[in-house]
Amino acid sequence: MAINYICRHCRTPLGKIDSSLVTDTQLGFHSLTPAERRDIIAYDLSGDVTVKVICDYCREALENNPELSLLANPLQ
Repeated sequence: MAINYICRHCRTPLGKIDSSLVTDTQLGFHSLTPAERRDIIAYDLSGDVTVKVICDYCREALENNPELSLLANPLQ
């Protein structure tokens, strides 16, 4: 099982954890609401997990240009 982190806006791969020993609690997933889990975490048939986060570049762009958050795909 792999846990892949990607930017939700630009789709840049940000990191990967290759371990089946890591728990949801260790990753902080336990603190997410069910709606947040559906929005942030995706599971595929092979058991891999994709976690959508925001990279530094996109975070900075959204902080400097808050009007971009009104667009469906602001940074693609």
